[in-house]
Amino acid sequence: MKNKIPDSVMNEIFPKKVKRGKLSEEVYGQLKKMIQSGKFKKGQRLVEEKLSHRLNVSRNPIQLALLRLRKEKLVVWKYKKGTFVA
Repeated sequence: MKNKIPDSVMNEIFPKKVKRGKLSEEVYGQLKKMIQSGKFKKGQRLVEEKLSHRLNVSRNPIQLALLRLRKEKLVVWKYKKGTFVA
């Protein structure tokens, strides 16, 4: 492998690895704050696509955040209907 980029150069370009969980953590915090502040009303449907567009992220962090909010009983998931604020 003659063309391999030396580690010193890679470390200079990319000083540290991107933490994958950080984005979903931020999304979780924003959604939780919106629910607790009343911006999302009880019974309101939370659509992943709309949330991802509104927060300017992909759907994956939204899904992870909603799953965590489900565990905390802040949202409920209904089969074939979606996720709703509890």
